[in-house]
Amino acid sequence: MILRFFRRSPSRAVAERLYDQVAAASRQPGLYAGGGIPDTVEGRFESVSLHAILLLRRLRALPAPAAEVAQDFVDAVFRRFDMYLRELGVGDMGVGKRMKKLAQSFYGRAQTYNDALDAGDAAALAAALARNALGREEPADALAAYVIACDRALASQNLDAILRDGPAYPTPTETSHGR
Repeated sequence: MILRFFRRSPSRAVAERLYDQVAAASRQPGLYAGGGIPDTVEGRFESVSLHAILLLRRLRALPAPAAEVAQDFVDAVFRRFDMYLRELGVGDMGVGKRMKKLAQSFYGRAQTYNDALDAGDAAALAAALARNALGREEPADALAAYVIACDRALASQNLDAILRDGPAYPTPTETSHGR
């Protein structure tokens, strides 16, 4: 009976695979070279968070069992964040505090990006992305164009397609970086 706690659930395996696909999309070179995301630990957190938020946005719009998939995916995201903090040398005593900050950052960004996307406000999105992902004041128009293209691509996918093929993220060059 105790062995059931050590078995990997099918939903956890799906969530981990979705995380791996989101992480791969977040590492596209064009996001760093043309999109302006700094190639740092913080920049990579921003990119992973951005892609995860976009997937969660789509899952939120889909019928059941998408909500359960979304929750399993969020759990996978934060398990990985925890693992990465430990790999960076953060001790057990500091992980909880850092995870709390990461969660606040993640959900704050999700709210801001979702509000801008829901309102169709590319300028607000570009300003938020500049502040959060790029750490600058001038709007991140190229990155905003990419995010809008991602949101549109994901909107065309149903849950079966997401689970079968993974989330549809265009390459940054396909969005022309807003040019």
